[in-house]
Amino acid sequence: MPVTSDRPATVKLFDTHCHLDLPELAKAQALYWQQAQDAGVAALVIPAVEQAGWQNLLKLHVSQPAWHIALGIHPWWAAKHDLADIERLNQLLQQHAADVCAIGEIGLDFALAADTFDQQQQLFAAQITLAKKYAKPVILHHRKSQPQLLAELKRQQFTEGGILHAFSGSQQQARAFLDLGFKLGIGGTISYERAQKTRNTVQKLPLSSFVLETDAPAMPLAGFQGEINTPAQLHHIFAEFCLLKTGSAEQIAATLWQNTQDILRLGES
Repeated sequence: MPVTSDRPATVKLFDTHCHLDLPELAKAQALYWQQAQDAGVAALVIPAVEQAGWQNLLKLHVSQPAWHIALGIHPWWAAKHDLADIERLNQLLQQHAADVCAIGEIGLDFALAADTFDQQQQLFAAQITLAKKYAKPVILHHRKSQPQLLAELKRQQFTEGGILHAFSGSQQQARAFLDLGFKLGIGGTISYERAQKTRNTVQKLPLSSFVLETDAPAMPLAGFQGEINTPAQLHHIFAEFCLLKTGSAEQIAATLWQNTQDILRLGES
């Protein structure tokens, strides 16, 4: 069923985190993209999760320039990879750096088994080094790992910035990443009443701090639990976000779009 939207006609949205290449969405990729466009989504970022998907993402970006891509190894897939894969990523970036807007999705997930931590940290550190080498921002995954992420970014004196994906937390936690040049990725979490801490943080921080994301096909919004999330849902996230900020929807959307352009260093097409 087509997704309808009550958004203003002039609003243009950017989904900064959408796994359009994963099986749940890839099976009807064109349909989901059309629905997203109908709902005001003009561009999106598809972050890789493992080495096996890198070549496909490069092909997708060539076929659809509005689909920007990030290449990297997600901590959930760390056990399948080693430093030889980091060298493969290095070789790809040597050839295709201009086609890659960020290194991601990378990070640390300390909600996983403890015996994965060393491998996660080794791969994360190596990917930060690559991001420095190619002057690319990063897209960061985090669970129970913000202090360790910050420590590694500071250890390497990383200054390229990026997006803290799926931000939920306090103003103090947000400031630690904003001070390092990051934007906060805001998704469906803010649609839940229980997320008062995150909603309060969004209210208090300046609009320049944020970008929007769906994390499709994961992270469904309140009222859509059990359904596949899609990039078209970004207009619902945008509506929730606007309730927490002052200004017109058009003004808020324009600033969020520019925030994304700035942090990913994308020129207007």
